[in-house]
Amino acid sequence: MSAPAHPYASVIAGELNLAPRQVENTLKLLSEGATIPFIARYRKEMTGSLDEVMLIRIRDRLRQLTELDKRRETILASIQEQGKLTPELENQIRQATTLPELEDIYLPYKPKRKTRASIAKEKGLEPLATLIFSQQYIDPVIVAEKYINPELGVLSAEEALSGARDIMAEWINEHKYGREEMRRLFLRKAYLQARIMKDKEEEGVKYRDYYDYREQMAKAPSHRVLAIFRGEKEEFLRVTIAPEEYLALQVLERIFIRNNSKSAEQVRVAMQDSYKRLLQPSMETEMREWVKEMADRAAIQVFAENLNQLLLAPPLGQKNVMAIDPGFKTGCKVVCLDRQGNLLHNETIYPHPPHNEIRQSIPKILNLVDAYKVEAIAIGNGTAGRETEYFIRRVPFDKDILAIMVNESGASVYSASSVAREEFPDYDVTVRGAVSIGRRLMDPLAELVKIDPKSIGVGQYQHDVDQSKLKDSLEDVVVSCVNAVGVEVNTASKELLTYVSGVGPSLAQKIVDFRREKGPFGSREELKKIPRFGARAFEQAAGFLRIQQARNPLDRSAVHPESYHIVEAMSKSVGAGSVEEIMKNESLRNQIRVKDFISETVGLPTLHDIMQELARPGRDPRQKFELFEFDKTVHSINDLVPGSVLPGIVTNITKFGAFVDIGVHQDGLVHISQLADKFVSDPSQVVKINQKVNVRVLEVDIERKRIQLSMKNTNTL
Repeated sequence: MSAPAHPYASVIAGELNLAPRQVENTLKLLSEGATIPFIARYRKEMTGSLDEVMLIRIRDRLRQLTELDKRRETILASIQEQGKLTPELENQIRQATTLPELEDIYLPYKPKRKTRASIAKEKGLEPLATLIFSQQYIDPVIVAEKYINPELGVLSAEEALSGARDIMAEWINEHKYGREEMRRLFLRKAYLQARIMKDKEEEGVKYRDYYDYREQMAKAPSHRVLAIFRGEKEEFLRVTIAPEEYLALQVLERIFIRNNSKSAEQVRVAMQDSYKRLLQPSMETEMREWVKEMADRAAIQVFAENLNQLLLAPPLGQKNVMAIDPGFKTGCKVVCLDRQGNLLHNETIYPHPPHNEIRQSIPKILNLVDAYKVEAIAIGNGTAGRETEYFIRRVPFDKDILAIMVNESGASVYSASSVAREEFPDYDVTVRGAVSIGRRLMDPLAELVKIDPKSIGVGQYQHDVDQSKLKDSLEDVVVSCVNAVGVEVNTASKELLTYVSGVGPSLAQKIVDFRREKGPFGSREELKKIPRFGARAFEQAAGFLRIQQARNPLDRSAVHPESYHIVEAMSKSVGAGSVEEIMKNESLRNQIRVKDFISETVGLPTLHDIMQELARPGRDPRQKFELFEFDKTVHSINDLVPGSVLPGIVTNITKFGAFVDIGVHQDGLVHISQLADKFVSDPSQVVKINQKVNVRVLEVDIERKRIQLSMKNTNTL
């Protein structure tokens, strides 16, 4: 007997246009504790080869639907407790598919504090409201006189009518169809408006663009939305969201006004009051949440894409590196690292003003290069970075030494972190920062995972977006990148191992402790000896962990241990003496009849992955490292000349353009309109993080430190 279908499978499948089986199997794997990278790489037959992006969408939609159901049950319990839950109402609640729809149904039953309507009901005015709301051809004033009751506080017919209108206003606000129509109107026609607060013009100058701003909410780009809400939070801007009032009243009129009677006129007054006092503020709150969520989603997506590109930046690889954290007054901190990134030596030189110890500094650099067999020099791109680069290029080395500027965003955050203190307890923050710069050149991914992604500097309003969603999204990116590259288990840091599928912080520490006590791992099988590294963890992690010195060549590849028997069978099928022989011999691999190895659990997707790994075991998906140099004649913003074309590196991508480092300690902006000769709707279609580009200087504002650049007709690299 087959297991029952997951309650959300068909819903998610329909929304994402997927086969129910794909979603059903994905949800089953997730419920069993499988990670996204593992499912994407090693369970393609079960999911129909869904990629990580789609798997994450399934997972996230599952979370949303689960939260919706929790709210549904809370609402049902609340109405049941009030004794007002009818079968029809329960069915309505069960059938609701969105949170706004659910809340609209619940609104009339939601426990409230005292309202004008509840006070009027206590005065016995609900029957009067019911009669007027039916819009019969009566005289409301004459009828209202019957409800005058000094004991209940109703002293006149007008007071009775006023109370009845308050009750009707609440009914209009709680009318499910009315709210749905109003929501549609706001989504289509609402304007996002901002005004400068009184007497805040000078203090809030950075929000000058929004002193008198009005734009259709649905069309407002994410960066403007987030900027406006930040201005409001800082109490510089007053923000409203609403359509033209007459449009809203027209919608309500169509729904609630039935004729031209005197009763209808009373309903009309109640309707106008309801809109201004209840409906408009309620809808504005809802629209704020909606537009903020849209803006957050766009900003988080930009951040995630930028982070992905930064983490997968080309590594220099294992070389002896000298790293320099530049500075003027405090000097340049110099460290020497071996090929594994271990700190061998550190000292400080003072080649810049006010010390100007150039003659003393050059011999020190030469001696260190010779003593530690330095092959490359990493120079932080912060304060004094270009000056330090110029100094290093003047040093008369007797061999070719790569001198490379390294983006040091986040290095100071790392150097002061508990991770850095644990790694280098006997060194100060300047040494740790220099080490981070050097390691970042050798392997950006391995070093950047030690830093909170928000501190890396590739976001757009990252402190203004939903922090929980940002954290989840960025963690997905880090996990994806780490597992796409694979991790050498014998040299990886605890932080890097933490992001391996199925590992986490606790097991990562156990791996590090185990190899410290027992020595390097000789095979993947030895991972099972680690305390609490059980079968489930091994299944999830093994394929992403590499052991370059392993006897079994498959332990150096992305082939999962569960498939080793398939490779051994392939080897025998072509008469190879060993697995290593078919990995080295292309002609033997070409003789393998892949279809012969299809089984109930293993299909062509997995078999093709295995064949690719046999051809290029443990292949690093990152591009090869390319040397880059800034213009030697430009060192500060004062050196920039409009019209000149300079080499640069893309450091950040936003919805409105890209920021480019041209070596003057201040990134320039290439506005989206200047990215290409033809129209571009998304900057990420044109440039990537760390891409080398040529840019033309358009405008330089030295006072505000703003540089406007263009990539049009610059023969971008």
